[in-house]
Amino acid sequence: MATHTSRRGMLKVPEVCDELGISRSTFYEWRLKQRAPRCIKLPNGELRVRRGDLDMWLNDREDAA
Repeated sequence: MATHTSRRGMLKVPEVCDELGISRSTFYEWRLKQRAPRCIKLPNGELRVRRGDLDMWLNDREDAA
């Protein structure tokens, strides 16, 4: 069953990590190095990633080989 945020095209950090096969610590390390997908910081401090932003981020990393 899709979460409310997933239905709106917004993913929680654990959902992004599951999809990418990475740990949360790796995600936050990438974020510190400005290598993570674009995030939205909610007023409560939680992060969300738009589905479209994640897809664009992945496309930008596609290897043309």
